[in-house]
Amino acid sequence: MQTKHFEKLAAIVGKENLFYDKAHLIAYSYDATRERYEPDAVIFPKNEEDVSNILRYCNEQGIAIVPRGAGSGFTGGSLPAKGGIVLAFEKHMNKILEIDMDNMVAVVQPGVINIDLQKAAEAKGLFYPPDPASQEYSTLGGNVSENAGGMRAAKYGITKDYVMAVRAVRPNGDIIRAGKKTIKDVAGYNIAGILIASEGTLAVITEITLKLISKPKLKKTAMGIFPSVERAMEAVYKTMASGVTPVAMEFLDNLTIRAVEQKYHKGLPTDAGAILITDVDGNLSEEIVYQMEVIERVFLQNGCIEFKKARDDAEAADLWFARRNASQSITVYGSKKINEDITVPRSMLPELLKQINDVANRYRVKIPCFGHTGDGNVHTNVMVDGSNPKQLETGHKAIEEIFRITIDLGGTLSGEHGIGLSKAPFMHLAFTEEEMNLFRDIKRAFDPNNILNPGKMAL
Repeated sequence: MQTKHFEKLAAIVGKENLFYDKAHLIAYSYDATRERYEPDAVIFPKNEEDVSNILRYCNEQGIAIVPRGAGSGFTGGSLPAKGGIVLAFEKHMNKILEIDMDNMVAVVQPGVINIDLQKAAEAKGLFYPPDPASQEYSTLGGNVSENAGGMRAAKYGITKDYVMAVRAVRPNGDIIRAGKKTIKDVAGYNIAGILIASEGTLAVITEITLKLISKPKLKKTAMGIFPSVERAMEAVYKTMASGVTPVAMEFLDNLTIRAVEQKYHKGLPTDAGAILITDVDGNLSEEIVYQMEVIERVFLQNGCIEFKKARDDAEAADLWFARRNASQSITVYGSKKINEDITVPRSMLPELLKQINDVANRYRVKIPCFGHTGDGNVHTNVMVDGSNPKQLETGHKAIEEIFRITIDLGGTLSGEHGIGLSKAPFMHLAFTEEEMNLFRDIKRAFDPNNILNPGKMAL
């Protein structure tokens, strides 16, 4: 990037907020994919006016802009694939502006960490449910841009279900508002809905208004051990159809169980076909007892070998340990994890897992699976030797076949990680050319010069 651009941008944000030294460029060149694309500069805007002025200048000069939260994404959504400027929000635009008790909403800047909002809401007796696994460090701006999910999605939904309004800056510098604090708002197009999960390709979000709910007073955790994945998956969708909606319904297959046990020695049954871990919540003890009784009955009717109920928080944490440590445990099967977050209708879960096992056998790879089966979202992990090009090629072929299976079962390429760079080559599997052209038309309407996060989602 030319010196004149650095000088102009420094005049907007101050030299102390513009960096183009090698250390910063490397630090902002990767995310959880571990792929690397160095930007030309990193800018920390102080406020919305800075964002507007930066975008206006870069739009005039044809300089790419990539908004970035914490860089915790799994699909390369925040990587500067075409160079340009990373716009980072964690330094200044990281404040909870308001928690409105009367209307039960929070107004936040994009750099606020998810768990910080959860704690601030709970201190006032309120609850922000979306809880991605990265909640300890992922930002709410990133959560909105990727439409993050989490373990509580089975009952409470995902990020999009809590976004009431946003403020955002278009590439030409125009500041727009979309949505209101009101529960009902049907005036105009749903621009906020379009910006959610847009991965920073349409506008830069500068403020978010989020719905809060009353925090349940009680919670109970249980684990069911099953002889096979198929029986466990049947128990999942039959539980969800029973009239009881668990907060979470998480599963681990046999490969994952064995990996956790090999790494942590927690006494897990390594001969089990699958484990389901579930939470229920409510405000009355009778309500909790009833929900747990229904789940236990459905589990046992579907082949559950053993049903364990946590007696206290310590036991609950122990039951959840395997699920929370599944991702790091499965590295016992290979140095490279090709991780995808496919999602199917819950009733298709048994067939999905059966066909994934067939893929594993055909390609002679291990594919441990775990995830949020309460909402049909499975994390499938093709494990290979990352230093072996032939194994990597085999792994990617297996993933493409799994994507095709998922789409054939009425599912989607991603339940929470987004498309980014990693899944862009597979968008044609899920969408027709007419649908892709519509996406491109929307992109051009917002960003005719293609400066915002170019190259993502095959746009």
